[in-house]
Amino acid sequence: MNKTGILGEMAAVRYLRKKRYKIITTNYRCRFGEIDVICEKKGYIVFAEVKTRGENAIASPMEFVDAAKQRRLALAASLYLSTHETNLQPRFDVLEVLCVNSKIKSVKHLENAFEIY
Repeated sequence: MNKTGILGEMAAVRYLRKKRYKIITTNYRCRFGEIDVICEKKGYIVFAEVKTRGENAIASPMEFVDAAKQRRLALAASLYLSTHETNLQPRFDVLEVLCVNSKIKSVKHLENAFEIY
């Protein structure tokens, strides 16, 4: 991961903690891919994808979480849930982080950004 991506993930975790999310783990890796942040709050276990972009990005960060990426996240979340029992309702969020000159300018949290059918 590049420096901007690391800064973005750190900013996303700080943001979630500030919003009183309990961080379970970060950078969960399995054969289906990686989940950037797994956290919980108010009856939900949240599988969060963090997308960091600079000010001159050609698209919004959410646009990079396409159908294929969503499927990989869902498979990774399913595997995680098969080995970590919980009564919490799963949810997929996306955090968009804007980074300019190695400084975090904003974090936008899209709750329930997509659903898996």
